[in-house]
Amino acid sequence: MTTTIPIRVTVNGRVYERTVEPRLLLSDFLRHELELTGTHVGCEHGVCGACTVLFDGVAVRSCLMFAVQAHGHEVMTVEGLSPDPNHLHPLQQAFHEAHGLQCGFCTPGFLMTLVPFLQENPDPTEEQIRLAISGNLCRCTGYENIVTAVRLAAAKMAGRPVAAPTHHASS
Repeated sequence: MTTTIPIRVTVNGRVYERTVEPRLLLSDFLRHELELTGTHVGCEHGVCGACTVLFDGVAVRSCLMFAVQAHGHEVMTVEGLSPDPNHLHPLQQAFHEAHGLQCGFCTPGFLMTLVPFLQENPDPTEEQIRLAISGNLCRCTGYENIVTAVRLAAAKMAGRPVAAPTHHASS
């Protein structure tokens, strides 16, 4: 006999009520139960950062949490960053403009890690950015354009003048 537990969780501003198995991972709940496939599952050990979501505003690895732990909490996935593809979040727009992604698999995790980081650090140094993203792995970009994108987003979000991004060749 399989035990199930009712949960009520707010995801991207919408309340969901579901009955889930106690060991269902939050990442699988988001992807399979709610069909929010922007949260990617990479290593399934909390190492790569691809599954990062905001849990009550804090960046967490959804592959390390059970869906039942989200009961009564607010979760934001990458789908919650912008209302539609024509109105991107400043960070998403900066990643596009600065070519901060290649295959894109890791990008949702980077974005969800960086949203609270930029709220707390509106004018980050390169060292602060690199430290903030040190828990997110990208196998394509070499990180230079990601750092450029974060600096661009920070400037835009603060209303500072923005120089055209310098595009680095990816390694």
